[in-house]
Amino acid sequence: MTTVLRSVAQLRAWRRELPVGTRVGLVPTMGALHEGHMSLVKLAQLRCDVTVVSIFVNPLQFGPNEDLTKYPRPIEKDLEQLQASGVDALFLPPVEAVYRQDASTFVVEECVSTPLCGAFRPGHFRGVATVVLKLFNLVQPDIAFFGQKDAQQCAVIERMVRDLDVPVEIVRGPIVREADGLALSSRNVYLTPQERAVAPKIFESLTAARTAYERGERDARALVAVGREVLAAEPLLRVQYWEVRDPASLEAIERVGKGGALLAVAAHLGTTRLIDNLVLS
Repeated sequence: MTTVLRSVAQLRAWRRELPVGTRVGLVPTMGALHEGHMSLVKLAQLRCDVTVVSIFVNPLQFGPNEDLTKYPRPIEKDLEQLQASGVDALFLPPVEAVYRQDASTFVVEECVSTPLCGAFRPGHFRGVATVVLKLFNLVQPDIAFFGQKDAQQCAVIERMVRDLDVPVEIVRGPIVREADGLALSSRNVYLTPQERAVAPKIFESLTAARTAYERGERDARALVAVGREVLAAEPLLRVQYWEVRDPASLEAIERVGKGGALLAVAAHLGTTRLIDNLVLS
């Protein structure tokens, strides 16, 4: 039976009752759970004695014109999935339990958070880093699990943990995809049937660039051109960025070297913004 903890006091009391030496895993989410989230739960259960999932739609990481109010919140369905999978605890706080009304302290990472999504969503990673550090302080996990689909988010959190000496191991779980290649995302429910039929083109653009790489192409601009060409054929897709970056620092690179590369793309289908990535190694 999954224990539902709705306040900081309840969470801390529950955490204090765990035996000394219990290995705690944390899977932070915003809910609307899918198989991508559940794959992280399975990783946590393999590596930890106790698994905690948090569901919190974090207002700090949404911009003024983004989808905070309409973000899906099927909490009963989410809880059913967590109970069926044997999750030990769910932290389900209201906003006021996480952020005091006069809160004035935030976490800002100033390097890996600035390109890609950071260039188009100012303040987004400030909100991500702040809430994740708060969750780490509250849950005190040994390991925290995040999805590779949000590769830049993973990089920001890894950098924060490194720079602030947070005693948490960060594990990236692989991207989980539909049969046609579309990366699972809670926002996929926004897609119309016509948009859903087009959405796999995003992954197709990444795999086309990977094929060019496997055939010997190392020039970053050439790989970008291959990926963009696939998306240019779809009038419904509006590309926000398609870039080749260093997989660790997220700095722009001219050629793919021994360190590999991250191929990263963001595109709009109607009102829905989708992101995806692929690592060349």
